[in-house]
Amino acid sequence: MCVVIVGGGWAGCAAAYSARAAGAEAVLVEKTDMLLGTGLVGGIMRNNGRFTALEEIWAMGGGEFLKVIEKVVTHRDVNFPGHRHAMLYDVTRIEPAIRSLLLSNGVRLKLQKRTTGVSKSGDVITCLLTADGEEIGGDVYIDCTGTAGPAGNCARYGAGCAMCVLRCPTFGPRVSLTEGAGVAEIKAGEGFPHFEAMSGSCKLEKKSIRPDLVHKLEHKGVLVVPLPEHLHKSGQLQKKACQQYALNDFAENLIILDTGHAKLMTPYFPLEILRTLDGFQDARYADPYSGGKGNSVRFMAMAPCDAGLRVTGMQNLFCAGEKTGLLVGHTEAIATGFLAGHNAARLLGGHEPLVLPGELACGDIISFMHSEMKNTEGLGKKYTFSGSVYFERMHELGLYTTDIVKIRDRVDKTGLTGIFSRKIV
Repeated sequence: MCVVIVGGGWAGCAAAYSARAAGAEAVLVEKTDMLLGTGLVGGIMRNNGRFTALEEIWAMGGGEFLKVIEKVVTHRDVNFPGHRHAMLYDVTRIEPAIRSLLLSNGVRLKLQKRTTGVSKSGDVITCLLTADGEEIGGDVYIDCTGTAGPAGNCARYGAGCAMCVLRCPTFGPRVSLTEGAGVAEIKAGEGFPHFEAMSGSCKLEKKSIRPDLVHKLEHKGVLVVPLPEHLHKSGQLQKKACQQYALNDFAENLIILDTGHAKLMTPYFPLEILRTLDGFQDARYADPYSGGKGNSVRFMAMAPCDAGLRVTGMQNLFCAGEKTGLLVGHTEAIATGFLAGHNAARLLGGHEPLVLPGELACGDIISFMHSEMKNTEGLGKKYTFSGSVYFERMHELGLYTTDIVKIRDRVDKTGLTGIFSRKIV
């Protein structure tokens, strides 16, 4: 009764934890030497509709997982342009905390283990093949390999390898489990619009910023520095994967959040120009190292899947995170990870996959995204609880609320209270 998860980002970690909580053995395979992927440089949760979604996950049984994140929070209830009540976690402390949680719950980790393909029998995967010759067998598999990289895609659609936290040159290119299983992925340019986008922010070394600015940042959690008019870059915002931050405020100001690093909310900013600004004369990027030139490129290939996140055409393959479609963000990855891990265990137990109902934001975003992706216009958008078209939908449907009692009552009415903490196998 073993679930094998490939990709150790937020989605993969949540899927491994969820599968284990449901009673299955869980093996998490990650090509690098650290978990969490872009979660190592992200750090934002609970902003706007993500508050609602996170509380839904908590009510459905994900509380122990989320408590670990809460323990490394640097700031709560942070407001910045277009966003309210954000929670910022410390990106320098989060990975050991999540790794410890997974290990203590019996998840087996295989780090620095890059998959190169799969063996299968018909529409059933039988084992993974790795670069070092190992065969990793399991009963159900989950593709959490993401949509960013390899470096060649960053060169084709961006500014080349920006030396980001994904570290493709060191640990090898991303290898899609879905593609390895022979399933045709949704790839931009192959009959679809070009929906590639750059990662939405860069990180500055705090010590490279003037001390009084760092003090303000660490005190409030956010620093807004107006830009001279000739430096306004509204066109740059359209390249961001995180369209919830594509507001004029982000073009007219340097907006910086305290996540351990100084998180600069722009996909890139030329260093020679940044250093002309008062207080930033010695600025240096922490991630990506070439953040003055560009950033990693995401949404290169997604898996066709149903509302239960089972990959189309395969019996024992699920997906989570960005592989499920044009979803953006940690909370979104965690939500789909919990569902995929739970459904993998349900399959082992002989149960039908769970489809989260539309009465919950975590269910509605999946069905809405998949519906929108069936048309060209919808493929040109990104979907997130925290802004853009889906947050607008949350308002319209009355799904957005910060009333925790109301959220828990809503989950309870669907019969899903504690579902992710129940043993199935």
